[in-house]
Amino acid sequence: MRLARLCAAPLLALTALVATSALARDDGRFANSPLKPWFESLHSQYGQCCSDADGYVIADVDWESDRGGYRVRLDNEWVVVPDGAVITEPNKIGRTMVWKHYVDGHPRVRCFMPGSMT
Repeated sequence: MRLARLCAAPLLALTALVATSALARDDGRFANSPLKPWFESLHSQYGQCCSDADGYVIADVDWESDRGGYRVRLDNEWVVVPDGAVITEPNKIGRTMVWKHYVDGHPRVRCFMPGSMT
């Protein structure tokens, strides 16, 4: 199922403690994870995070606070996170995640979940 493949994989990144950018994919390994329903429920003002975009765990050096908002480095380009893309519920995995899409060949943020910056 596409949704499970795209949304449950951040658990893999957390488990592996990947410090660099990583595509959040599952390939069926986390179908029974207790956090799977939580990932599937995540949404921003732009809709369900996992419906159209892959979730990525991003390293602390690839995101920052920017004048009361956030910006992230996607595909070697700094992108301002729209306020409506920020997920405001508690981050259960502690890692920063972003769900992106492209407009005119440039990355844009659909959902952004800040991490703890540790």
